Amino acid sequence: MLFMVTWKGQHDQWIGTLRYWSSLTPAQRADVGKGVKLIGRWHDLGSRAGVAIFKADDAVALHGYATQWSPFLDLDIAPVVSDEESAVIAAEVVAAQPAS
Repeated sequence: MLFMVTWKGQHDQWIGTLRYWSSLTPAQRADVGKGVKLIGRWHDLGSRAGVAIFKADDAVALHGYATQWSPFLDLDIAPVVSDEESAVIAAEVVAAQPAS
């Protein structure tokens, strides 16, 4: 299952967050925990915000990783689907609509 995690940095914690993030090695930044795979992560540092896509079969594992960042960031986690999956769902919704 894919999950989208959006984040917003807390204003009063921002410099500390940047300090911590920039101190991590590439291997440490890539370690998102057992059972979780990072698909990609994008940052809008000027707005103290960003988004990441993760693949995980276990939402508990993803929450375990995300909770490590909750002292620094406000996080929102939502399940998402791919283009192909969304097209199948859209076709099913359209097919279920009454004929006009």
